[in-house]
Amino acid sequence: MTDKTDKTIHIIGGGLAGTEAAWQAAEMGAKVILHEMRPHVKTDAHQTHGLAELVCSNSFRSDDAEFNAVGLIHEEMRRCNSLIMREADKAAVPAGGALAVDRIIFSDGVTAALEAHPNITIEREEIAGLPPKEWDNVIVATGPLTSAPMAEAILDITGEDALAFFDAIAPIIHKDSIDFDVAWFQSRYDKSGPAGTGSDYINCPMNEEQYNAFIQELVDAPKIEFKEWEKDTPYFDGCMPIEVMAERGQETLRFGPMKPVGLTNPHKDEKPYAVVQLRQDNALGTIYNMVGFQTKMKYGDQTRVFKTIPGLENAEFARLGGLHRNTFINSPKVLNDKLQLKAEPRLRFAGQITGCEGYVESASIGLMAGRLAASEALAQEFTLPPLTTAFGALLNHITTGADAKTFQPMNVNFGLFPDIDAKNARGKRAKGKDRKKAMSDRARADLTTWLESLPHNEGTKKAA
Repeated sequence: MTDKTDKTIHIIGGGLAGTEAAWQAAEMGAKVILHEMRPHVKTDAHQTHGLAELVCSNSFRSDDAEFNAVGLIHEEMRRCNSLIMREADKAAVPAGGALAVDRIIFSDGVTAALEAHPNITIEREEIAGLPPKEWDNVIVATGPLTSAPMAEAILDITGEDALAFFDAIAPIIHKDSIDFDVAWFQSRYDKSGPAGTGSDYINCPMNEEQYNAFIQELVDAPKIEFKEWEKDTPYFDGCMPIEVMAERGQETLRFGPMKPVGLTNPHKDEKPYAVVQLRQDNALGTIYNMVGFQTKMKYGDQTRVFKTIPGLENAEFARLGGLHRNTFINSPKVLNDKLQLKAEPRLRFAGQITGCEGYVESASIGLMAGRLAASEALAQEFTLPPLTTAFGALLNHITTGADAKTFQPMNVNFGLFPDIDAKNARGKRAKGKDRKKAMSDRARADLTTWLESLPHNEGTKKAA
């Protein structure tokens, strides 16, 4: 424990938000203690003891900074000395237009960097309940798998009911068990990304008869039974179990993760009716993740149903799908614009517990929380990023911009940005890609101005 004169920043949670927050604060010159409960206390989803472990997908999604808000926030984070983006780039594996990483290499890189930093101490322990009163500067980054004692303590302070949703995990398959007389390599529209070639996904085609039979199997398969206290918990649309999507209509998957557009089967002249895609999950290229196939089916039924997919008849699974519960707070109601709990400002929140959805978004909010906490500890002024940047738009949404009555988890998207009066080449109001490009250009320019205004030169001030 520290006394009132100690400026140490305590960060609870070693996920992407907590590790990024620790790195940012330490790089600015603040002393940081990072508290991570694993391996002493396990979760339903984590499998290793490493920091920043990815448990749902190895994809950081689009890396296109001109036309995609996720790619834009990638660039903003890179320009802000992001540890998460640095290690993601080092661990990148082919994934078309997306940035995907080898999970183990990525986690090992983040862990090693934090362990080596002179301003960071890592303590493996659970903070059960609220942090000690002596801790003046705390970031709670416990993620969607917040321990029960911490969640209960937060509820006691805020008086607000926590919202919750289920997050399903997709199966992973050994590449050498896939039949390439049926399957083939191709990215949709042959698009290549930061570590890709345009042939980064494994594609398994279905004709109409096979697709309809598969949908029926998904609907009929036995599912994991919910506990009584879990039954009314809604799903988040961004990570919907495959069988839940199937229940929404016969064609739902054909217009979702199984859409056949932009793909050409080299084995047959006929166009596939539907396609199952698998994305590389490690640097060696030996295991592949079933894209969009998060599931809550029972294990035996997963192997039976998924082996009906053409090309996967002899599939060997490195990991089957699973299900875990995520929780988040009603941030627009209980947090101020600097991520502090209104009822107890010494506590800041970061990451998925705030209601931002996605690994990249979680890390970006951790980046902001780390800088805010360090500025307070070092008695420095800190100006929030402009709303026109991806940072500012997302931060605004989870604090003051969203409606607290209907608040739900949100990925970064251009709908969160202020409108822009942009014209296309014909002098008319820009739409579609032209409008996204204009918003991205504005964001990059405004980020440059913001960084230049900071007293610590892009927020990077190393310890002496």
